[in-house]
Amino acid sequence: MANIMDYLEWRGDLDFRKAPFNEVDNLILTQIVYLDLDGVVPGIDRESKVTVAEAGQRYFHKYPIETVNAMPRLKKNASFLLKAMMESERFKNCYLSKYVEDISVEEESQFSAMKIDLDDGSVFLSFSGTDNTVVGWKENFNMSYLTETPGQKKAVRYVQETVPFYKNKLRFGGHSKGGNLAMYAAMQCKEMLQEKILSVYDNDGPGFPEEFFSPERVEKVLLKVTRIIPEASVIGMLLTHQKEPLIVASSQKGILQHDAFTWEVMGPSF
Repeated sequence: MANIMDYLEWRGDLDFRKAPFNEVDNLILTQIVYLDLDGVVPGIDRESKVTVAEAGQRYFHKYPIETVNAMPRLKKNASFLLKAMMESERFKNCYLSKYVEDISVEEESQFSAMKIDLDDGSVFLSFSGTDNTVVGWKENFNMSYLTETPGQKKAVRYVQETVPFYKNKLRFGGHSKGGNLAMYAAMQCKEMLQEKILSVYDNDGPGFPEEFFSPERVEKVLLKVTRIIPEASVIGMLLTHQKEPLIVASSQKGILQHDAFTWEVMGPSF
């Protein structure tokens, strides 16, 4: 069955003006933020930006194929996804900017995010899930009892520093913990930004403590949320959720279904 790599072969020749943004595009944009893009994509303190094609050239200069092949599965797959994106009409001219990677042992926080300008005039804010660091996994466990984690605070601050007066439409998205961060940032950012949000994508992310939800937060954002989980979801079923999920097929079994590259794609949908 096809996956997101196959999707790029099929849909990669059409930009977003010819074929509108869809749920599969969302998943793709949440995977490349797992990469180490320091020195590849301009940081949050800079106003410059690079195309996906330019970022890909920089990335593979920094990390030759031999190095990529030795990476952990998550980063290796995301690297080859970036290569396919930089060669596709759909993504190669999209702009990447405002990259941040903030790992704090003291705070037990691992936070990474990136701004992606699409050629339909919209912006996608992509929040990274847990990487291979011990700190990242500690933060996951902290979500089970903290009303607000350092990473969640950083997600809200990132939105309000990155697009404080943005006039066009916004999309938020993340995979795993990144889905939780996208939800949290959308529910906690300023009302003027909430009005600009087209959609929020939670791709198999954990939920929240039950007391987190209030009518004001839910009513303003929940209608814009698309929650996607695989058939045997584990991470995406943790804690409390207020949105019914779209359940997708996976080519793997059990916890391995959390891997976004196993989610089965048909046309522009899962």
